[in-house]
This record gives sequence, structure tokens and C-alpha cells, in this order.
Amino acid sequence: MIEAHEAVVSAALALPVEARVELAERLLNSLQTPEQGEIDSAWAEEAERRIDQVERGEVKLIPGEPLITELQARYK
Repeated sequence: MIEAHEAVVSAALALPVEARVELAERLLNSLQTPEQGEIDSAWAEEAERRIDQVERGEVKLIPGEPLITELQARYK
């Protein structure tokens, strides 16, 4: 089984970029559960809601680097 797995991985990595992208998409889609569409839709709605909040000035954005530094210090 491990040898077959390695052969598949090696063959996939030897493909041109476009073919690897298509393969990756097909593999990821094969992992989708029946409710994944609902989950994706809910996340899209949440993203739109948050974008709207930012555009209306209802939330304050925090630069990424200082936030990451703060979180790293907090959880060391």
C-alpha cells in the first residue's frame, strides 16, 4: 500500500502545473460531505457580512504583523 501511495504521489508531482491544479481540485472535491455546500454558503455569507462591517467603519482592522507578535508572546 505504501509503495502504491508513493508511486501515485511521484506521478502526480511529475505532472505539469495545470494538471496538478486540476488533480488537487478533484481530490479536494472528493472529500466534500453532503453538507459542505451549506457550510461553504454560510462562510461566504459571513465573509460578506464582515466586509460590509469594515466598509461601514463598524470594526477596527488590526495590522497582521503586530497581532501575530502579540499572539506569539501570549502563547509561548
